[in-house]
This record gives sequence, structure tokens and C-alpha cells, in this order.
Amino acid sequence: MPTIAELEREVMKLPDDQRVALIHRILETSDSTEGEDVAVLWSDEIVRRIELLDKGLTQRIPASDVFRELDQRWA
Repeated sequence: MPTIAELEREVMKLPDDQRVALIHRILETSDSTEGEDVAVLWSDEIVRRIELLDKGLTQRIPASDVFRELDQRWA
């Protein structure tokens, strides 16, 4: 069985959209009792962000830019 470090190295090789999808799947399958609360919070946050975009109060940043910056910070 691969270690967490090995899995992380492999996951980091995936394109950004596939990494996000994988994270989403992992969180969805978590046995945490807080999962339902987290889902509600995420739904509320998504709606809030869409409203900000619709009103022109925020800007879009490509996921590739966000992940590149995170990679640089944590490298």
C-alpha cells in the first residue's frame, strides 16, 4: 500500500481539475458526522460567491493560477 507522501506526489501530477474532483470525492465519502454541516456551509459559500460575481464585486482567478501560487508557497 502506498504511503501518504507517495499518494500526494502522484496526485500533484494530476491536472488541476482532476485534483479538485479527487478532493471533492474524498470529502464526500468521509465518514465524518460533520459532513452534512460542511455540505451546507459549502452550498452557502457557493451561492455567496456567485452573487458577488454576478454583481461584479469580485474577479475570477483561473484555478491553474491559484494552484501554481499554492505550489510556490508550499514548495
